[in-house]
Amino acid sequence: MSDETKKSPPEEESGQPRTSSELEQPARGGQSIDEVKGVHAPDLLPEPKNAVEKFVAPVAGFGVTMATLFKPVVTEQYPREKAPVEPRFHGRHQLNRHPDGLEKCIGCELCAWACPADAIFVEGANNTPEAQYSPGERYGAVYQINYLRCIFCGLCIEACPTRALTMTNEFELADQTREKLIFTKDDLLAPLREGMLAAPHPMAEGTTDGSYYRGEVTGPARNSVEWVRENRPDEPSLDSAAAAAERSGATK
Repeated sequence: MSDETKKSPPEEESGQPRTSSELEQPARGGQSIDEVKGVHAPDLLPEPKNAVEKFVAPVAGFGVTMATLFKPVVTEQYPREKAPVEPRFHGRHQLNRHPDGLEKCIGCELCAWACPADAIFVEGANNTPEAQYSPGERYGAVYQINYLRCIFCGLCIEACPTRALTMTNEFELADQTREKLIFTKDDLLAPLREGMLAAPHPMAEGTTDGSYYRGEVTGPARNSVEWVRENRPDEPSLDSAAAAAERSGATK
């Protein structure tokens, strides 16, 4: 190999990169770099515009702006006017109740296991004759959702075997402290509808937890109303539930 081929490029010989003036020097044989590559500088320049193009060019960039200038305004006036969300929008969670007021959550913790963000904490407890919160043996004594972690994926509601946990359309969850974004069972439990009897109270007489899951219990039963009247006579939902029990004919 000759000494010429071993010679390093100019930037490697001096240890400094070549300047722009050096790059403009002919590459070899008096030819420029563009000529060696087969590219001529005049070919890279755009063709001169005619008079019409020169006049329209400054305005052409505003074409989209001018096209939308006279269209109706679509700005949402939030929060004064709240636009409706889609029916299946994933918003704040809700713990649902059976028609007679008992809670659907059985404290199985499947929602917590399914949560990819570890945002749900559930602690189950046993129902007793003195404190029957849900059909069957267990209920969710402690239920928390940390909305600082929740990603609203909906996997928790898919895992729930009793449809106790669903997602509402409510999306306004911002607050000023971290503590307020950890929702407890009191925050998540669905409000009592007209005719429901607040738990705890016995299950409808002659039914099982399967009767509740199949939708056979459609309202408070007389035995439940009498139990609450005896143990919690000041319960606000008692009168409404008693009237509903009379109308429905007890345990259907």
